[in-house]
Amino acid sequence: MLRHPGMRAFMAARVAAVLATQVQAVVVAWQVYDLTRAPLALAYVGLAQFIPMLCLLLPAGDLMDRFARRPILAASWVVSALCSALLWWLSGHGVAGVSSIYAVLVLYGCARAFAGPALQSLLPQIVPREQLAQAIAVNSMLMRSATITGPFLGGLLYALGGGELTYLVCLGCFVLGALLLRYVTVAHAAPRAVGGTIWTRFAEGIGFIRSRPVILGCISLDLFAVLLGGVVALLPIYAHEVLHVGPQGLGALRSAMAVGEVGMGLYLSARPLNRRVGATMFGAVAVFGVANLVFALSHWFWLSFVALLVAGMADMVSVYIRGALVQFSTPDAMRGRVQAVNMLFIGSSNELGEFRAGTSAAWLGPVGAAVAGGLCTLGVVGTWAAAFGGLRRLDRFEEAGAGP
Repeated sequence: MLRHPGMRAFMAARVAAVLATQVQAVVVAWQVYDLTRAPLALAYVGLAQFIPMLCLLLPAGDLMDRFARRPILAASWVVSALCSALLWWLSGHGVAGVSSIYAVLVLYGCARAFAGPALQSLLPQIVPREQLAQAIAVNSMLMRSATITGPFLGGLLYALGGGELTYLVCLGCFVLGALLLRYVTVAHAAPRAVGGTIWTRFAEGIGFIRSRPVILGCISLDLFAVLLGGVVALLPIYAHEVLHVGPQGLGALRSAMAVGEVGMGLYLSARPLNRRVGATMFGAVAVFGVANLVFALSHWFWLSFVALLVAGMADMVSVYIRGALVQFSTPDAMRGRVQAVNMLFIGSSNELGEFRAGTSAAWLGPVGAAVAGGLCTLGVVGTWAAAFGGLRRLDRFEEAGAGP
């Protein structure tokens, strides 16, 4: 599968960009909390990135179905590099307060609005359909490897050289990713969406998702499970006030989930799953919720690390199944708009989830917020399993393309 023309360049470009994203996320969160010591300030980190994504993801998805996806992705990474350069300048000039950081994160959210659907829509144009599930597993595993390295590297670079050195590394990784895209060979061009206005094309995409319970169930399950139950935004608070570890410990906690994801990704890439996929996905999300509950109640670093490790393994299973089901259910001509909605839901669960976690921590304290989140995740699993019975009973990935 990696022998397909351009596949290695695509994977290397993604690893570079994800590495930059993870390093930058650790350093921004640490700097903001270090400046303010306010959980609500961390909430605004997620909100500053989510608002532009909310406004731009659907127009971005329409562009993916009308124009070549590779140059759009390269341009979005160039803008991300500019954001890293601006954060480097702010850090080097000792700008007080966090309002300037939020402004840069808004621009960064704009770039991510185009990068997300472009990445998800480009992969099926590189590998044949029969190898798509395996490509998704390998791709996810490599991305999680970068997710492991990124937080550790971010904490180490910040401890050694502060924000200036760290943001320079992020800038270089984004530029490298954009340059590597020149060597990505698209095996077949996707059909182009034509006719109508942008609003009618949006309506077609939304109508298609509503007509496919498999797609709607997958992306909405991820939205509410992570939106209500994610604990990543609380890690700086846990590192400071509960576990009493520094930036290196924060980097280790952020990497713990990725360690579990990579381990599970290696297993899935060697032994791809294709039986009882629906029930397995719901079970994995339930394990994710239980692991987050253990993390919420832990006051020992090693137990917190293991809980996040298990949560990462469960999340990898869910990501693998959900990604394959959405790809198998979507025709090429609709892929950009469907992936835009998918990325909107993922962005909501991640960035808006950070806002939810920060505000909950301000009201309930970090432990109370994390416990409530884990319980909400388990509630979502039960509700969605009952509401999407067809998805729960789905056996093979290929059955997802059979229609409603």
